[in-house]
Amino acid sequence: MKVFFLPVFLSTLVFAGYEDAAATEPVNIGAQRELFVDSYLVDRLDSAKLVMHRPKDEGIAMYFDKPWEGPSCLYLTVLKDDKLFRMYYRGLPSESSSAVTAYAESRDGIVWTKPELGLHKVCGTSRNNILMVDQKFRFAHNFAPLIDTRPDVPPNERFKALAGMRESGLWAFASADGINWRKFKEGPVFEQGAFDSHNVPFWSESEKCYVCYFRPYQSPPYRPFHPHQDVQPPHLKRGPRRVGRTTSKDFIHWSSPVLMEYRGICGKPVPIEQIYISNTLPYFRAPHIYIALAGRFMEGRHGMTPQQARSIKIDPDKSWLPHDTSDAVLMSSRGGKWYDRTFMESFIRPGIGLENWVSRTNYPAANVVQTGPNEMSIYVSRHYGQDSCQLRRYSLRLDGFVSVVADYNGGQMVTKPLTFTGKALSINYSTSAAGSIRVEIQSADGKPLPGYTMKDCETILGDQIERTVTWKNSSNVSKLAGKPIRLRFIMKDADLYAIRFVEEKL
Repeated sequence: MKVFFLPVFLSTLVFAGYEDAAATEPVNIGAQRELFVDSYLVDRLDSAKLVMHRPKDEGIAMYFDKPWEGPSCLYLTVLKDDKLFRMYYRGLPSESSSAVTAYAESRDGIVWTKPELGLHKVCGTSRNNILMVDQKFRFAHNFAPLIDTRPDVPPNERFKALAGMRESGLWAFASADGINWRKFKEGPVFEQGAFDSHNVPFWSESEKCYVCYFRPYQSPPYRPFHPHQDVQPPHLKRGPRRVGRTTSKDFIHWSSPVLMEYRGICGKPVPIEQIYISNTLPYFRAPHIYIALAGRFMEGRHGMTPQQARSIKIDPDKSWLPHDTSDAVLMSSRGGKWYDRTFMESFIRPGIGLENWVSRTNYPAANVVQTGPNEMSIYVSRHYGQDSCQLRRYSLRLDGFVSVVADYNGGQMVTKPLTFTGKALSINYSTSAAGSIRVEIQSADGKPLPGYTMKDCETILGDQIERTVTWKNSSNVSKLAGKPIRLRFIMKDADLYAIRFVEEKL
């Protein structure tokens, strides 16, 4: 797999001041898988760095070519339902037409079909893949479903959804099969937002409540973060597009909203950018970490000249498409009001082709799903507002958003003090033929523990999603469970993607 990456640190750095993991208190990771999308576990990097990996473009997954879909398809959600992949999205033939909620499915997440559901007659036929048509409150504009994993959820509420606009507020929906939907109750369940994009809900295992990330606008004044921005936003009396968060125990009564804030490494401030859609959902292999595949909106930033716009059949005098640009960025959260923006750079760039440099294109679908033994997929809408409007699939290795990287000359990473449960340490890693990884377990004050020193560790090389670390031919670390320790990784020409403690050797 071809991998593109961006480094965030190039030299020795000590990570201090991270609010959620103070150095004086060991971080209890239990048996959770931990990724390096933030600095939550990292205390020190010596000649090593955090690297964000750009997904590989796997080609077109689906064209939005039905008359009821059109060039303005957007706000996609992908759900993995046992062996079936389900996709929900807005169909909008033109900006002046009514929206529909359309549905597609797949057995592998790669080849998608549009089943004829026969639920609604649109464009003269009921042989279509439409779940919902726009009504007074425009629910089809941004219908956002979830599979409810809350314990003891009633079977006829296994699927839930939120939808609605500023005028209507968000309404709740439920379904037993993901196809036939009903209103959870008459009237909105949450009204404190603008809602004019994707408002994504889910059940949080770690927080034991429903969470929704939704669209508000920040109150002015607003200062664009780019001093070299081509055109200053002409309006923004409403303020920029931001992300809000609300929670609920029952999907009906929602808490007062919180405006999400952004921080870089060690809590350092980062520029506020307009986030059109946040797509914040639990990562399926580490659900306590929320991954945001966010659509970044660069208002007034031109990606083409008027002449270039006309070459792709867009009239710059009549269309707003050529006057903004957008791409995908990677953010993460562990709950609460903070997004970690370890990387400000683009996660998925617009790429080659003028068609990708128009307003509101390059927005990811909500969710990351596993599509192979070692692979996960992300879906991105492209060519917005054009006849070639399409969905593309991108792939990454499992856990492969970010890694700790050391080059051929070698480097090390030391974790903050932590406690764990389990009997063995498993890592997701990759080395070159000349590369290697070794692990030392230390006391909380940094002293190597007998039997788990760097000298005792068997050298690791290769490329595996799950590899058990051994010391003197033994992987057993159970006697250290519950005690504050540090992990020290010595690496050469290697990537470390994730770690977790497990009950048995893998």
